[in-house]
Amino acid sequence: MNPRSFAGAVALAACLFAFSTSFADEGGGDEDARLNAAFDAYLKEWFRREPVTATSLGDHSHDDRLDDLSPEARRSNLDFQKATLERLGREIDAGRLTPAGRVDLDVFRRNLEASIWLRENFDPFREDPRVYGDYVTNSVYLLLTQSTLPRDVNRRNALKRIEAAPRILETARRTIERASRVKTETAIKQAEGAVAFYKNDLFLLAGDKPGEGDLAPAAAKLAGELEAFVTFLKDDVLPKSTDDWRIGRERFAKKLDFEIDAGITADELLAEAESEAVRVEAEMATLARQLWPRFFPGEPALPDDEAGNRETTRRVLARIGEDHGSAETLVDDAQATVARIKDFIRDRKILTLPEPDQCRVIEMPEFMRGNSVAYLNPAPPLDARGGSEYAISPPPADWSPERAESFLHEYNRAMLQILTIHEAYPGHYVQLEYANRCPSLIRKVLWSGTFAEGWAVYTERMMLDQGFGDGDPALRLQQLKFYLRAVVNAILDHKMHCDGMTDEEARELLVGRAFQTDGEATGKIVRAKQSSCQLSTYFAGRTAFVRLRRAIQNETGAKFDLGRYHEAVLSEGTLPVKHLPGLVRARLGLAGK
Repeated sequence: MNPRSFAGAVALAACLFAFSTSFADEGGGDEDARLNAAFDAYLKEWFRREPVTATSLGDHSHDDRLDDLSPEARRSNLDFQKATLERLGREIDAGRLTPAGRVDLDVFRRNLEASIWLRENFDPFREDPRVYGDYVTNSVYLLLTQSTLPRDVNRRNALKRIEAAPRILETARRTIERASRVKTETAIKQAEGAVAFYKNDLFLLAGDKPGEGDLAPAAAKLAGELEAFVTFLKDDVLPKSTDDWRIGRERFAKKLDFEIDAGITADELLAEAESEAVRVEAEMATLARQLWPRFFPGEPALPDDEAGNRETTRRVLARIGEDHGSAETLVDDAQATVARIKDFIRDRKILTLPEPDQCRVIEMPEFMRGNSVAYLNPAPPLDARGGSEYAISPPPADWSPERAESFLHEYNRAMLQILTIHEAYPGHYVQLEYANRCPSLIRKVLWSGTFAEGWAVYTERMMLDQGFGDGDPALRLQQLKFYLRAVVNAILDHKMHCDGMTDEEARELLVGRAFQTDGEATGKIVRAKQSSCQLSTYFAGRTAFVRLRRAIQNETGAKFDLGRYHEAVLSEGTLPVKHLPGLVRARLGLAGK
């Protein structure tokens, strides 16, 4: 054992002893309190080890540091999680916990199990050059956009991270061994965006003129290092990159079980998605036939068979897509939908909107692009007044006019309304604001992507069912197209990673069956190659929400209160959907009925 490894082992032993003592000595026999003490101690040590994670969750005790990404540190982090899991099973008595405490224990334990399994079965630091971007750029961006610390403190911390960032790039050069071509290509684009960030955007966020102020020397040095890193990715990593991106059936099934955590297997989810796709296609065809005379007056309807129905839907959607804005107005167009959607939510008592409203609609920073067209960057749970960002990526300036037009056709005015419902109101932004008020620290910090995406997809149809859009069948058809995308995401995810689906087969699924444009399909194929199981969360989560709503409404009948139901669902945190039925029934006073 070399001296560095020995020192690391001693440090690990010391911190694990302190961690164990911190909750083993918790007195009073209150098992929920012991569990909370265990989690609090875990967080403190986790944040010490992973400062960028701490910042992203709103803990600012280590904002002046970046993670140690050396192999020794990463092994130590894995050992720490294993030791935590072992002690949790040995020292916390689940039988003595309250019902809420048992949910918290399951969330904590499953999170540890998933993290350990992922660390043992995947090595993104060796295989995914994109991973380093969070440490080099996003770590600074979050300080200047979300932290509620005084501005001068955030600037000082940002400077220290900028000065430390070259060490991350050096670690990346030593660590990256092999990568899939698609991840390397995205990493190159994101690193080029990071260069632009440190030359321009950083100064705008900091309130300085580009190239001036105390951040300028370190930023200029880092921009140069990033330019060299782009060259490294292009000249060294890209030529050695492969098309080996599939994770395989066995790993997919296990990872999906952790990701969904709903008691459904990968094959069962695929079968449900394939059945639902057929149902949604039929519903879309019915709506498209109703809209045909509006868009094609006097033109005979197409034959009422499979091919005719599909072509009818495609042609009507194409006409709807013609009503779109420009690349320059895309963000403003999305912003324009917000007030009307919020007014509708209030008027129809869908739920109580969070006040004050902390959601900003922004153009997606270049260094964050490459994985999705839009995202919601929520206020961190431990700094909940830090603000949220609904970010939209316009078509890049280097795209051809034809490709940009295809993109804008896809994100037309009707689609932007559905997208804003999903990402912001009452979707991700509202849901995560509710989650930040959850009294359980465990559920605030360890959140479920299946819950988050499932809720967002559920709200799309719910809003139209309650009257948003005044019953316009064109908006309904666009909503169904967006939902079909979520259904097909699950099929694509499974078949690309488990069944050897080719790009051509994927394109036929996305364009031929899901009515996506070529540009959107290209982006989705790239995304499917860069991720696994996340694309399945939309359909799996939405299915859980629809079934729960149906069950509760059938039980309560005429007494069903939609707003009260939604608030009961959102008040329990962003937790695995398997826990929702019991918790929501208890909150609504239906337990035992």
